[in-house]
Amino acid sequence: MTRTVSIGEPLRTPLFRRIWLGSLLSNFGLLIQGVGAAWAMTQLTAAADMVALVQTALMLPILLLSIMAGAVADMYDRRKVGLIALSISLVAAAGLTALTAADLLTPWLLLASCFAIGTGMALFGPAWQASVSEQVPAHTLPQAVALNSISYNIARSFGPAIGGVIVATAGAVAAFAANAFLYVPLLIVLLLWRRNHVPPRLPAERIDRAIASGLRYILHSPSIRTVLWRTFFTGVAGGSISALMPIIARDNLGGGAQTYGLILGAFGVGAVAGALTIGAIRHRVSGEAAVSFSAVIMAVGIAIVALSGSIVLTAIALLATGAAWMVSITLFNIGVQLAAPRWVAGRALAGFQAAIAGGVAIGSWFWGHVAQEHDLATALFMSAATMAASPLLALWLRMPPGEQSGQDGVEQAAPDAKLALTARSGPIVVEIEYRVAPSEARDFYGAMQKVGRTRNRNGAYSWSIARDIVDPELWTERFHCPTWLDYLRHRSRYTVAELALQTNAEAFHRGAEPMRVRRMLERPFGSVRWKDDAPDQGNDEVLPIISA
Repeated sequence: MTRTVSIGEPLRTPLFRRIWLGSLLSNFGLLIQGVGAAWAMTQLTAAADMVALVQTALMLPILLLSIMAGAVADMYDRRKVGLIALSISLVAAAGLTALTAADLLTPWLLLASCFAIGTGMALFGPAWQASVSEQVPAHTLPQAVALNSISYNIARSFGPAIGGVIVATAGAVAAFAANAFLYVPLLIVLLLWRRNHVPPRLPAERIDRAIASGLRYILHSPSIRTVLWRTFFTGVAGGSISALMPIIARDNLGGGAQTYGLILGAFGVGAVAGALTIGAIRHRVSGEAAVSFSAVIMAVGIAIVALSGSIVLTAIALLATGAAWMVSITLFNIGVQLAAPRWVAGRALAGFQAAIAGGVAIGSWFWGHVAQEHDLATALFMSAATMAASPLLALWLRMPPGEQSGQDGVEQAAPDAKLALTARSGPIVVEIEYRVAPSEARDFYGAMQKVGRTRNRNGAYSWSIARDIVDPELWTERFHCPTWLDYLRHRSRYTVAELALQTNAEAFHRGAEPMRVRRMLERPFGSVRWKDDAPDQGNDEVLPIISA
């Protein structure tokens, strides 16, 4: 019987524990800054849509930059990427502090500063999350992901209340300064981390090709694609709470910055409680059941907040809403981390960040606009109704089972190549012939569709499977890779689970002769020299790819 791993198990690893504590402090700073920014905006303007735009400004960079940030996290040393990203946020927070101290802050300068801080966090997120698998043993990865969510929500539980006190006693400038100061511990921890960076066997991709590879993997990975759509919709439907909470505190409850910090803290306490139950929930119910039930709880909680004029009732509703929100988001995050292999983990997690941040950013703007054009209660009721309807998405986008498919690529021997090739030689065309009994044709075709998805998401294009009309036993699989280097990358990206799909398809092959594999250089003009000493006009790099 498999032992249930406790939520605190990853904290026994010293590296993870240090980084987790540093991130906890930086999350405190970010939440304190968020309270200061939201409340400062209510002092600068009474427009509900401008107040809601504070949340949009913080989240929009994650939507716009996440995929690029994920590509950078996969291409370069994730520790260095994290250091640069945190430095950007630190400089932006210090600039916001200076503007506020000099009494130069305007609504648009405040939004621009929040956007700059969000930019740093957008770059930091994929590198930080993708490096979790390097910090803890594989069997504790889901618990480590949950602990990172708990880190943010511990800060969310107490940070807003602390921020409310700071804003009420010393003003927004003190909240902005505290945020800048609390980035420093995590910067120090990352500086001291001696990461065991294993250089890749093949040259790094260009940033545009890396982004394209990440998008292609997500597009051809049904499980990740499903999780991202569910994440995005949950962010849109639930974005009303985070965006309109300052208005809830001011208008529904008649309070000030401390009231805002208190109810935001109630949401955070609920989120911590939800994250602590992730292990038990994953052990007892399916991901779909947990996500759907959480959506119903969130819908009820948002509706109660819309009706309530009592701070106690509002806080209780937000406790339940926060717990349900965190269960959903953590399950989405775990789903992506378990499904993505290591070579694309940063980009897959960037897709997750883009989905949740984009959903919250769009939802914040939309619900703020509804509140401005109609009223707060209408916006919250519409948000609750949308959330209540979200379980219907399971009819088309059912949550995949949370099973780890393996994160490391499997090394495959370099194929024989008698033709002298460079990295840029291409396109490369691969043809594989199978002989399959006619009675097994339908099953073989179904197995090859799964193989085709693995080819496409690992870098191939124009994949096809064809059957000979004269010899019905003969099937030909065909796909392209842009260059020889791309083909070598393609071969290095297969996980154990993906190779198992190929093995399953190959088991249909019959006959004494093995499957025939052809690797061909399409349009081979560059491989033909008019004379022996003619130079190659392109890249001089020749990879050591010709086998003995």
